[in-house]
Amino acid sequence: MEILYRSTNRKSNLVTFKQAVLKGQAPDYGLYIPTYIPSFEKKQIDSFKDKEYYEIAFSVLYKFLKDEISDEIIYEIVKKAYNFEVPVKKIDSNLYILFLDKGPSCSFKDFAARFMAGIMEYFANEDNIFLNVLVATSGDTGGAIANAFLEKKNIRVFILFPKEEITDIQRKQMTTLGKNIIPIGVNGTFDDCQGFVKRAFNDKDLKFLNLTSANSINISRLLPQSVYYFYAYSKIENGKVSFSVPSGNFGNLMGGVIAKRMGLPIEKFIVAVNENDEFPKFLETEIYKPLIPSKKCSSNAMNVGHPSNLARLIDLYGGWMYDERNHSGKVIKYGVIKIKPDMEKLKNDFISFSITDKEVEETIKRYYNEYKIIIEPHGAVGIKAYEKAKISGLTISLETAHPGKFPEVIKEILGFEPEIPESLKKLIKMKENYFVIEKDYNEFKEFLRSLK
Repeated sequence: MEILYRSTNRKSNLVTFKQAVLKGQAPDYGLYIPTYIPSFEKKQIDSFKDKEYYEIAFSVLYKFLKDEISDEIIYEIVKKAYNFEVPVKKIDSNLYILFLDKGPSCSFKDFAARFMAGIMEYFANEDNIFLNVLVATSGDTGGAIANAFLEKKNIRVFILFPKEEITDIQRKQMTTLGKNIIPIGVNGTFDDCQGFVKRAFNDKDLKFLNLTSANSINISRLLPQSVYYFYAYSKIENGKVSFSVPSGNFGNLMGGVIAKRMGLPIEKFIVAVNENDEFPKFLETEIYKPLIPSKKCSSNAMNVGHPSNLARLIDLYGGWMYDERNHSGKVIKYGVIKIKPDMEKLKNDFISFSITDKEVEETIKRYYNEYKIIIEPHGAVGIKAYEKAKISGLTISLETAHPGKFPEVIKEILGFEPEIPESLKKLIKMKENYFVIEKDYNEFKEFLRSLK
């Protein structure tokens, strides 16, 4: 069956994978989602135990891309993208930790960014077009995208970040590269940055720029995130497993949902959020109230008060969510649920906990004292949520970033700075260069228009 992509807002035409990638966001402001999710038989999933990460990535992504991209190109992209280790460590009889922090930018965002960069470069060169990529980051996405897209042919990347809500190292991963990477600090929140990006795609005055997105609103960021769920499962005993997923914009979670729909035997998702608790309250009350503005927490990459990918999640569970906009594309009401999802099924598959900064601190201290493992704030949110869930059977908790990206936080909690990977050490003394704008879409728009 051919896989096409439809908009969660249900007002746009079906498109191919290539069209979805190059558009980034649907013309009706919706997010693209597959019309059909292919599946594996159990014996195929079991065979992953003997495969390298990039080989599993090929098997999973081939299911979606085989009608549009040759086997050779898919294989070449994943082999080049996934050239680093992906440790799975057993903590006790019930808990494993999947470490997604060994890539070039020391964040789980490398898994999606490196695949996306390869795919976009391939499409841009195939059609001989120049792409301007917009991305909003709450912390780790920016560094991963900057590293992955640096010096890619026919591509320029604009990265918007909340100027006062990221660490020095996270900022320097974006602001020290130059060349085709253009960082923009916004005097606002991540949700403001994300709002600018979404409006720009459908702004007629900016069509000359050939814009696309590198956020998880782009389907090419989402699909490769399903791979590490298969990989983690391949490293443990057979049987059903739960995942505790640190969640901000919910792209990480949606990767797992796709894996489950493809046949991976996932018992339950523990949706671990920081003090931005709109999702656990939604599960509890069945009423969705976004947090605008979002709250500032130590797990800064998860400071999201209205996750974009929640629209995809609700869609897959039979509902319909969208942001109500005026004629100029500005959101006037966030997270309108026109059709309610199957709440019984949602509550069966997901359990969610909001973790405070105090609980994060306690978890980091305890895991260092008991296991001599340094957990960073986002991973600590995942582990604490796992402990609160009290699920029987195996659980894999995702560690999403290297603690060396948060030296100030770790030193304050543990009394010493964590070891900083070589890829981050070299940033410390490098010169930064970035633009700063106010929380004003028109200022951002004029900045882009000046590039004519």
